[in-house]
Amino acid sequence: MDYESKGRRFESSRERITSPDPLDEQFMQHALKLAREAATLGEVPVGAVAVKDGVVVGTGMNRREIDNDPFSHAELVAMRRAAETLGAWRLIGVTVYVTLEPCAMCAGAMVQGRVSRLVFGASDPKAGAVGSLYDLARDARHNHRVEVTSGVLGDECSAVLKGFFKALRAKKSETTE
Repeated sequence: MDYESKGRRFESSRERITSPDPLDEQFMQHALKLAREAATLGEVPVGAVAVKDGVVVGTGMNRREIDNDPFSHAELVAMRRAAETLGAWRLIGVTVYVTLEPCAMCAGAMVQGRVSRLVFGASDPKAGAVGSLYDLARDARHNHRVEVTSGVLGDECSAVLKGFFKALRAKKSETTE
């Protein structure tokens, strides 16, 4: 497995929280549960939950290693399941909760899929495309923009990722000794 694990990654974005919904923490806890499950499978621990009208319509966790699929990011899995559940590719009225700031691919998919709102926990200064490196979700040049709330349970989301990579580095150093 080739996981990048050096440098400033998975930072809490608590300082960037904008108008959280009272249910945000509840759904983020669900996403964290999925992230922890992904970690037990050897995947980078990212979990996502798609919600419409207070009801979960799709869930996902990273599955890139399991599926040998570069598109098996937690957000894309949750959005695909939401589209199947709703019978529509336009995810209007859907909020996606994800433990890590989406990458460019996932942020672009949210714009293309017309996701109404994104809530994420930890920011990703090396690959985040919703405020860290780029802001694809709110770019005025797109025909659709996604409302974003960041930093929900950010410290906890960050800790799960950091713990995973710490354990991975320790395991790697044991095998090279």
